[in-house]
Amino acid sequence: SVGGHWCYQSQKYEQPHCEDPRQWYLVDASCEGKKQSPINIVTRNVVYDKSLKPLSFEGYDVKGTSKWAMENNGHTVKVTLGTSPKIGDGGLNRKYKAVEFHLHWGAQGTKHYYPGSEHSVDGEKQAMELHIVHIREDVLDVTEAKKTPEGLAVLAFFIKVEEENLNYESLINELENIKYKGQTAQLEPLPLSSLLPPAEELGNYYRYVGSLTTPDCHEGIIWTVFEKPIELSLSQVAQFSTLHFDGKNSTHMAENFRPVQFLYERKVYRSSASSTLLPPAALVMLVLLPASALSSL
Repeated sequence: SVGGHWCYQSQKYEQPHCEDPRQWYLVDASCEGKKQSPINIVTRNVVYDKSLKPLSFEGYDVKGTSKWAMENNGHTVKVTLGTSPKIGDGGLNRKYKAVEFHLHWGAQGTKHYYPGSEHSVDGEKQAMELHIVHIREDVLDVTEAKKTPEGLAVLAFFIKVEEENLNYESLINELENIKYKGQTAQLEPLPLSSLLPPAEELGNYYRYVGSLTTPDCHEGIIWTVFEKPIELSLSQVAQFSTLHFDGKNSTHMAENFRPVQFLYERKVYRSSASSTLLPPAALVMLVLLPASALSSL
């Protein structure tokens, strides 16, 4: 570790001496590595992998008894979970337990919302991105997980501006209590699954090996980026930008994402559920159509 204070580009105006994403390698040399995240997923280059079956989610549908700890850590909203739901299968070699989740988002413009997801697909970004951080079930914490092979697995979900999502209401309502850096709040636990798209929609995903998207940019993270986005309304998304990076009168917390990184020699894999191009019924229809109809398709 090199030391120094890191920040996002959007903080640079207020803190000209902080290290923005282009300079993060000055804070930690790993940030210059060849396996960094996020990335732009180019769908024509992804490799179909039949071993990438749907993940299994254990305890994701359970509402725990201990409260969640919400915090404005000066970079994002971080929610530390009271219990440890687990994931397995889906090409993972072991089970991983969820320890926390956090979000990345864009900025509210005068006419529309500027996207703020970290990953992109064919160059297209969404409004926000949710990251659920998991560690191997046989390690104690993130620090220990970093010292262990395949120690961390992160699930990434795009968040799209669509309909209002009532499952996010309690979390969004609590944001006003963590407006400034260092403020914390207690949140009544929710089943983690309630914050995600329906389980049957989670078979389509991308898998690659990358890094944490903030310094220390630790590499060797198993990333699972789901195709199906979570939906929130514009006003719900906009609430996140009411937070501040620091104390009162500081810059609003917006555009807290790292720009995409080079893929280098890595491959991005696609899950088996994604390989169904046309349902059998549609193929039969094409066979039955006369040639004249096909030419007009």
